[in-house]
Amino acid sequence: MPLKRLITFLLFFITLTGYSQVPELSPLSKISVLTCGPGDQLYSTFGHSAFRVKDPAIGIDVVYNYGVFDFYSDNFYVKFAQGKLDYMLARQQYPNFIREYEYDRRWVKEQVLQLSQTERNKLFQFLEHNYLPENRGYPYDFFYNNCATKIWDVLDSVYGNKLVFDKNYLENQYTHRELIRQNMPVNSWSSFGIDLALGAVIDDLATPKEHMFLPEYIMQQLNFATLNNQPLAPKEAFLYQPKITEHQSNFLLTPLFWSLMLMVLVFSITYKDHKNNKRTKGMDFALFLTTGLAGILIFFLWFITDHTATANNFNILWAFPFNLVLAFLVGRKKALPAWTVKYMLFLILMLFVVILLWIMKVQIFSPVLIPILLALGSRYFFLYSHNHKQNTHS
Repeated sequence: MPLKRLITFLLFFITLTGYSQVPELSPLSKISVLTCGPGDQLYSTFGHSAFRVKDPAIGIDVVYNYGVFDFYSDNFYVKFAQGKLDYMLARQQYPNFIREYEYDRRWVKEQVLQLSQTERNKLFQFLEHNYLPENRGYPYDFFYNNCATKIWDVLDSVYGNKLVFDKNYLENQYTHRELIRQNMPVNSWSSFGIDLALGAVIDDLATPKEHMFLPEYIMQQLNFATLNNQPLAPKEAFLYQPKITEHQSNFLLTPLFWSLMLMVLVFSITYKDHKNNKRTKGMDFALFLTTGLAGILIFFLWFITDHTATANNFNILWAFPFNLVLAFLVGRKKALPAWTVKYMLFLILMLFVVILLWIMKVQIFSPVLIPILLALGSRYFFLYSHNHKQNTHS
């Protein structure tokens, strides 16, 4: 009886210690990189990348996913706005992972890495060590430290100089903004918001390695990279491929439609004001309030947050923060102070600077902005001439 109890205790102890250590992968194991297609939500627009470890001999089939954040963390929205939000590595069962993509009708492709059993175990141990609570978090950056860039970073950390990057895997080289637009229609609210929030720093030509912030380019690179002078991965194969359905867009719901409506409205009211020699205070208040608030947001993202992509954002030249102060002046007073004449000239000049920077490709702005700039320009010119006339007569 004591011997039986001793054996039971030893078996229980072995079970506990076994779970605390990383098991050895068998010769039947394989490690692959999963690339997932884009989804309908903003966070899924650019697709996804993850590692998959499968070994039928020890009964595991799990996905290591670097694209997870804790929505319930302290001060989530503050951290997100400031660019200080940490992402983390998650581990989940493959059937649960693939089920989510089947439900969202997003394709999933797999590239099985050509690794020896020793190399597979080395990568598996790294992922398991990275999954420990004290290691799994990392500072997220949309361009330089996300779920896709982590794939190459992990492989580089594990295999070092044995892993060789092929710079010639690209057919064409793009700027960061062009890469974003490959995954997002220009005439969409998401694209308009990104073009408004991100600065001229994303209009530089991305290096071949910087292209890999997008899962599609990680997938392409794995077809060209070598490990120990041997191809790292074969051509990708579909794990799930939904039927292609065409999405019909409604132009009436796009930002270009509403910016055109704004332009028509401003032109109409401005023409009527000019004809009647009066000023519609409500229109001026709305325009200055909106551009002022947009300018403060751009200023905040540029100077106060840790976001790297929001620097040098020359949208601030047309969405001018000081307009917020002026909004309450133009909204209350019929006759404006004399200095506002020069201020209107300054705003008109800033609109020309925006166009010049656009032509010179210092920063590429959203095409949706064209009707907005025309509307603002017409209104500023009216306010300049109207105030100048009033101040001259007085």
